[in-house]
Amino acid sequence: MQREEVLATLRRHKQELVAKYGVTRLGIFGSVARDEATEASDVDIVVEMPPDLFKMVHMKEELEQMLSSPVDLIRYQNYLNALLKRRIDREVIYV
Repeated sequence: MQREEVLATLRRHKQELVAKYGVTRLGIFGSVARDEATEASDVDIVVEMPPDLFKMVHMKEELEQMLSSPVDLIRYQNYLNALLKRRIDREVIYV
């Protein structure tokens, strides 16, 4: 998927995700955010929300259906791997 297509889809569904999962912030990073995605690329999504593994699993499945693409869903938190956190901070595009 292309960056603008992913961002538009997430924007359309953001309020639903806020209500359903308690999302306070939602963004993309990685190859889609850099507009370098290929057909084999997944969509890297970072989310700020209360810790709840059950909700994370369901949200990931819902995002994959919504985007018709595999999704890597990361909950942004203070104790993320330092390299991953820097990469997210550098690349993230919030919706």
